[in-house]
Amino acid sequence: MKQVGSVVVKKAARVASLCVMVSVAGVLASCQSDPDLDITKLAAETDPPEVLYNQGLANIKAGKMTEASRKFDAVDAQHPFSEWSRKSLVMSTFTKYRMGRYADAIASGERYLKLYPESEDSAYAQYLVGLSHWKQISNVTQDQRSSVKTIEAMQRVVDGYPDSEYVDDAQAKIRFARDQLAGKEMQVGRYYLERKEYLAAISRFRTVVEKYPTTNQIEEALARLVEAYFAMGVVQEAQTAAAVLGHNYPDSQWYADSYKLLQKGGLEPRENAGSWIARAGRNLLVGS
Repeated sequence: MKQVGSVVVKKAARVASLCVMVSVAGVLASCQSDPDLDITKLAAETDPPEVLYNQGLANIKAGKMTEASRKFDAVDAQHPFSEWSRKSLVMSTFTKYRMGRYADAIASGERYLKLYPESEDSAYAQYLVGLSHWKQISNVTQDQRSSVKTIEAMQRVVDGYPDSEYVDDAQAKIRFARDQLAGKEMQVGRYYLERKEYLAAISRFRTVVEKYPTTNQIEEALARLVEAYFAMGVVQEAQTAAAVLGHNYPDSQWYADSYKLLQKGGLEPRENAGSWIARAGRNLLVGS
């Protein structure tokens, strides 16, 4: 569906480089024929934490995420609240994310943030939580709970770690999730419009205009308001919606269609300053 941002892999590599890597060249050569075999060793999970941690890093390097996760989890379980445990917990979050175990990654990341809110990797942990929600966003015909969760998690990255390297991508993910929420409103609004349930349709389109004015759904939302109000005979609101649409998107096909619709009734776009649409239009200009 969506490609993992390179910033995730870069950060994982940076975290990994903080520790001394164990030598794995010989073992790698002997294990390439068995994709399920731990490339370090079938060691007891009671090995020293630094050994387990480095084995986890070696497994990540070899693409053995399941084994890596097992090593990091062993460190966390056997040496709680140690520095090795802290580093293992964030790496465990990363491996679970990479394996597509998003619920586990979210739980692991949130636990990390609760235990180590001021650590050097807290921004990364929060970002991984956001990515795990983002990966679960479905198309607009389905429930959009993950979009809401993505916005909440990524906003914490933006607000809590404004100087981190994850802010730009976090903002991009927020925009995507907001587009999804606006798209869901439009999908429901069109459903009502097709059934001539105009008030219900207008309520949905209004939500898009007022709550999601900078999303990619705004042009259609204004055009659908023209359509719904025109069908109801509320011509001033139809004219205002068309005027706001034309003022902000004069070259839009949605505006051209709205203009033609008004002409059928001998009308043209004209803004009523007292309309909620006119007020929303001023906010639209600010947000664009």
